[in-house]
Amino acid sequence: MSSEQKKPQKVIPIKAESQEKSVSFYEAHKKIYPRSISGTFMRWRWLMVWATQLLFYGLPWLDWGQRQMVLFDLGARRFYLFGYVLYPQDFIYLTGLLIISALALFLFTAVAGRLWCGFTCPQTVYTEIFMWIEHKVEGDRSARIRLDQAGWTWEKVWKKSLKQLLWVVFALWTGFTFVGYFVPIRELGSELLALQGGWQIFWVLFYGFATYGNAGYMREQVCKYMCPYARFQSAMFDKDTLVVSYDTVRGEARGPRKKDADYKAQGLGDCIDCKLCVQVCPVGIDIRNGLQYECIGCGLCIDACNNVMDNMHYPRGLIRLTTQNAVTQRWQRSQILRRIARPRVLIYGAVLVGLSVAMVVSMALREPLKVDVIRDRASLARIVAGGKLENVYRLQVMNATEATQTYHVQVHGLNGIELVEGGEVEVLPAQTRGVAVRVQIPYGAAEPGSHHIVFDIDARSGEGRVSEKSVFVVPR
Repeated sequence: MSSEQKKPQKVIPIKAESQEKSVSFYEAHKKIYPRSISGTFMRWRWLMVWATQLLFYGLPWLDWGQRQMVLFDLGARRFYLFGYVLYPQDFIYLTGLLIISALALFLFTAVAGRLWCGFTCPQTVYTEIFMWIEHKVEGDRSARIRLDQAGWTWEKVWKKSLKQLLWVVFALWTGFTFVGYFVPIRELGSELLALQGGWQIFWVLFYGFATYGNAGYMREQVCKYMCPYARFQSAMFDKDTLVVSYDTVRGEARGPRKKDADYKAQGLGDCIDCKLCVQVCPVGIDIRNGLQYECIGCGLCIDACNNVMDNMHYPRGLIRLTTQNAVTQRWQRSQILRRIARPRVLIYGAVLVGLSVAMVVSMALREPLKVDVIRDRASLARIVAGGKLENVYRLQVMNATEATQTYHVQVHGLNGIELVEGGEVEVLPAQTRGVAVRVQIPYGAAEPGSHHIVFDIDARSGEGRVSEKSVFVVPR
């Protein structure tokens, strides 16, 4: 045995040092600086911004006759919608409108994903407007990043102050317009200038603050964390839904290259890894990692990628609006279009059309008159002069037109029944009037008990005719 083998080996103990690693359950928010881009989808976004905001800001200022065209007068419990005056009893129409809106959302989502989120959602629209103001004041993406990282210079102070001022003015005008749908907007303007109307001022400030906070600061966080639609949208998608998709077969392997290089010989795909698709994304995701719930389907990454493909002289469509089946099976456009008319889309469309037609017909045939008949329960019946038996009723007559109406009241259902008082009722425009009516029959003309009778109420002008059932009580 050698001397080295005879030497006792020194055992060095290894200390297991416990290292505590803190794991945060909340990711720190990183501000997103979207890059400006031009293209088809961007033009569509701005078209929808103009369309929705011209409608929103302009509609309260339009008149219909002597009143505001669209007004939800909660105090008077009347809703004016173009030529219609709706009451709380017409709540069924609001229910129908909500159902139609939900079905339309399901239909559009099944066909082409989050169209609502990407183009017409108020959060998307106002965020786009606020980012446009920010871009005009502070500059493009790189300029905004430099400005935020720089110290507080005079340039930074005046640019940030001007941006905040424009944001606040726009948000307050938005709040004022929103409240103008519930309070006549011209009266609201006069009250605010005179610093009157505490509740009106509160709601203008509240909605203005919500617009300022959501569109100015929270932005993509509303879409990612607050909006429930992002969470359950996948339940309405299938493999034939048009979504923003990255073609991995064509794009990988990604990497930079010279413009005129033979990149295929280098084993590269069409993606040059410029990351412009990430920089233009309003929610800051990388669509090349696949469809994510944060994606709002705005298509700006498609515009950015198409511009790069044009500069590189590559075919467009590396990122495109297509379906999962089309990407995996390499379908042509005609094959994609044929799959749009699949069973779920046809069912959604048929139900949507049916409900829409039913609602339009119901509104067109709606009688501009509502009547409630209430028996006077204080006295079931009484014998009056002339040997007749009398019941008393109270009629609540609602005039749903915008002109004063005179209504003629008749009653039938028993032999010899007649209306003694309350045969003519005059009701002011869009008002409700209660009137007491006395109904008599000859004594002994009917057996003891409750007998069905019918009140016919019709307008002298011909605008409305209603029949309401009630009972005439004959005592034993």
